[in-house]
Amino acid sequence: GADQGAGFEQYRKPTRREAFLATIVPWAALCAVIEPYYPKAGNGRPPIGLERMLRIHFLQHWFNLADLACEEALYDSASLRRFVGIDLGREPVPDATTLLKFRRLLEKHQLAERLFAEVGRILQASGVKLKTGTIVDATIIGAPSSTKNEKKARDPEMHQTRKGQQWFFGMKLHIGVDSQSGLAHSA
Repeated sequence: GADQGAGFEQYRKPTRREAFLATIVPWAALCAVIEPYYPKAGNGRPPIGLERMLRIHFLQHWFNLADLACEEALYDSASLRRFVGIDLGREPVPDATTLLKFRRLLEKHQLAERLFAEVGRILQASGVKLKTGTIVDATIIGAPSSTKNEKKARDPEMHQTRKGQQWFFGMKLHIGVDSQSGLAHSA
């Protein structure tokens, strides 16, 4: 059905975020890369549509949202739900655990970076300049200090560092964020 109360929104104005989300991304081609690894409908609960999960995954990247924050943002924002294709009259938002499992699936098959690079290329080609006024925040990815690689040696990229008063062992992840839209464009 139509949006509840949409008839009264005569002053509604498309936001920059909606304009960005309307950028043409070849979702079918990206889904084809993941499809061989994605669970098929069978016994148990049917898996959530692959394109929907992929769109949510990119929302998480672009707006720097943790799993639970993303679940809540989808309940909160009509424009994000439209982008992902969720109608709350018919279905709930996938929960944080489902989002985590999807990310783990992409990581396991080394698909995340490939997809992220491809979409970055498309966005830049379509004139979405995510580079302007970039804020880079160093996020620390923690690892237990005993982490060793296959050769039983410490990963050379892992170091000790201090953030504020606390010491961490792990690696830094630099995330580039567009200061205008708040979109994360590189990691």
